[in-house]
Parts: sequence; C-alpha cells; structure tokens
Amino acid sequence: MKASQLIPAVGKPFRFSAHKPDDTFGIDKDRAEQFLSEHEKHLPHLHDLLYAEHKRAVLVVLQGMDAAGKDGTVKHVMSGVNPRNCTVTSFKVPTDNELAHDFLWRVHAAVPGKGMIGIFNRSHYEDVLVVRVHKQITLSQCKKRFEHINAFEQMLSENGVTILKFFLHISREEQHRRIESRLSDPTKNWKFSKADLKERHYWKQYQEAYEDAVSHCNTKWAPWHVVAADHKWFRNYAVSDVLVRTLESFRMKYPKSQI
Repeated sequence: MKASQLIPAVGKPFRFSAHKPDDTFGIDKDRAEQFLSEHEKHLPHLHDLLYAEHKRAVLVVLQGMDAAGKDGTVKHVMSGVNPRNCTVTSFKVPTDNELAHDFLWRVHAAVPGKGMIGIFNRSHYEDVLVVRVHKQITLSQCKKRFEHINAFEQMLSENGVTILKFFLHISREEQHRRIESRLSDPTKNWKFSKADLKERHYWKQYQEAYEDAVSHCNTKWAPWHVVAADHKWFRNYAVSDVLVRTLESFRMKYPKSQI
C-alpha cells in the first residue's frame, strides 16, 4: 500500500462514498500485524534520530467519529517512542480563557518543537466540526476558518513541522458495535458516555462537516490521509506505515561530535 492511496485528490470535493471504511487494500491481517511489529522496533530509532538532529518536528493529527479508534491508534502505533520527546494533546471543550482568544491560540501553543513528535487526539478541526454541527458558527464563518487553518498549517510547514493528518473512517454499523461493547464490557464502561449517544444522532451532519473540512483543507503541505478504520489492525498498520515512511524520507543522521 502506498500512502498516496489514502490521500484524496487535492483541490477536488471529497466524498466518503468513494472510500470504503472496511477497505484493506489487499493486505491481510497477518501481514499487517507483521509490518506493525517491524515498525514498532524501527520507530524508536527514527524518533531518536529526529530528536538528535533537532531540525524538524512531526505533528500527527487524529480525527474521527466517536469510537473510530483515536486512543487505540495512539496506544498501538506510538508505544515504542520515547515519551520524553513525544507529546499527546486532546482538545476538549474550550475554557473561558481559551474562548477569549482566537480559535487557533490554544492549538499553536501545543505544536511540537524541533526534534519532537506531537500528537493531536482531536484537534483544531473540532472548531469546524462540533461548532458547525451544533450551529454555534455559520457556514460563512466555517469557510473563513478553513482559510485560517490552511494558512496556519502552511506556516507550520514552512517552519519545519511536517503535518500528518489522519481521518479514521468508520462505518455507522461498526461504531454501533463498538459502543455496544463499551456497555457490555466492565473494562470499557468508563469509555461510554451519554454524550456519545446524543452525538450519534448527528451522524449525517458530522459526515457533511468532515467532507467539507477534508475538501477545503486537503493541501500539498498538509494533506489528509483517509484511513479505513472498521478493522483496527488495518487502521494501526496504515497510520504506522505512513509515519515510519515519512520519518525515513527525512534521511536523518546523527550530528557529529563537537568535541
């Protein structure tokens, strides 16, 4: 599988109907898990090189409907990285102080510095999704925010931050199964909230909001990767593969001793 297979055409309208949430691109589970195991061994070395060179940063953006597997992706893909040089940020409902600033203010403060890998488990895209679905901003305001996001991400890219955006594409049926499992499994009950059920009623609205977000913010400097997420094993493999290949493409070397 090539990373380019996950990236929708830049500059063209994006529609979920063209992407199957259970697609595996011909890769079977055993092969995917073998590759993931190899990636887990190789990723710490690449991460160490990234930190040692101290020339660039990597920002991983994870978005998706409830139960799409954002937490699971972080757990399984990033398990081998050095926690000292990796940050995970989850953007919840804005605080009063955050609301007193522009919507990107709190996001910029969480961007990883040189040598770091930063992970956004939900991100600045919440400000063109949730607020749009619940009609807290107008469509005109939303489109303006798309422009701000593109400019923000271009500025980060031009300053050495490689942005890897992943939309974890899950079907409504698989989401239902996962939510049901949270209710039936005592070890997963804590993941369930009534808010999840409430938001499920807005499935269509969220799908439309995501289609617009991907269509307007799928750029050459920060393209979206649409990852089929009905199969957890494929989701983990796909994200890991893109991350490892991206780090390898930097052709990093350890700095020479200055002694």
